[in-house]
Amino acid sequence: MGFLKSFFDDVFADERPAAVSVPPTSSFEQISERDLEAHLQVDRYGDFLLTGAVRPSFNLEVVPTAGYRHDVYRDEENRTDVPVLMAAASREYLMDIFMELIEQLGPTVDVVLETSHGHRAGHHTDLYREHIDMPILQSTLWDFEDLLLNDGCTGIAVLNPKVPQEIQLDEHKLLIAYGANLSSYEEILDEHQLPCREEIRFITEAEHVHSSNESYVREFEELKMRLGMDGE
Repeated sequence: MGFLKSFFDDVFADERPAAVSVPPTSSFEQISERDLEAHLQVDRYGDFLLTGAVRPSFNLEVVPTAGYRHDVYRDEENRTDVPVLMAAASREYLMDIFMELIEQLGPTVDVVLETSHGHRAGHHTDLYREHIDMPILQSTLWDFEDLLLNDGCTGIAVLNPKVPQEIQLDEHKLLIAYGANLSSYEEILDEHQLPCREEIRFITEAEHVHSSNESYVREFEELKMRLGMDGE
């Protein structure tokens, strides 16, 4: 599956040191290398297929499953609450759903690439590209489908500031929609038979581990160039 990202990441990642050592409460602490390798090879939980990007904790505190829920993001700067849809989709449907979601943003959009390659836990770099035509963007993203689905150090956001709305396919391969009036996005999730489950927990809400490899680092650089993102 490629080498492990050099940290164990959970919802408190920003507070973790950059060291590779496993925290005392980690479910990975006492297991053997053989058991760890076997755990990392598991990509199916019932009908749900994980991508190669991330694996849950060894004790399966959160079992990966398909579905979505409604959330709210608090924008402290503007003192407003922004509606959010968060969704997890099985690997074989994930890219198709993402493409349908971003089409709702209009014919011309902005793109943000997120990378944590070479960064310590909880840190990443955002690269921004303004004004790209949707057909060109989608064609490019299909060319890099493997990177976008299976690299645990790569995330992407597509947005239209005029709406304003934003769609993310993050490092954990969760689908996230931000903005007012998200009904059209919810309809797409329903059409793909993702159940609305307000109690659903996502892989980010417990200990988990990311995966990447050197080939994905090179592919990310190629994607940057294709999108006209020459620098950090």
